[in-house]
Amino acid sequence: MSYYIAKVKVVVSDNNGKQKKNVEQYLVNAVSVTDAESKIHKDFENTVIDFEVSSVSETKIIKVI
Repeated sequence: MSYYIAKVKVVVSDNNGKQKKNVEQYLVNAVSVTDAESKIHKDFENTVIDFEVSSVSETKIIKVI
């Protein structure tokens, strides 16, 4: 398995009800880019957050301690 950085665009609302798009980064332990994207979708499936996976790329991280 390898580590991947997934950039996810999420829509958040502020106190005034204004919507804003933020880009969040997630570190995903997966076997491929497709697997990493699938894990992101699974993690967000039970939320009401609007999101879009904008990119997934393999990192040079070997181990998280």
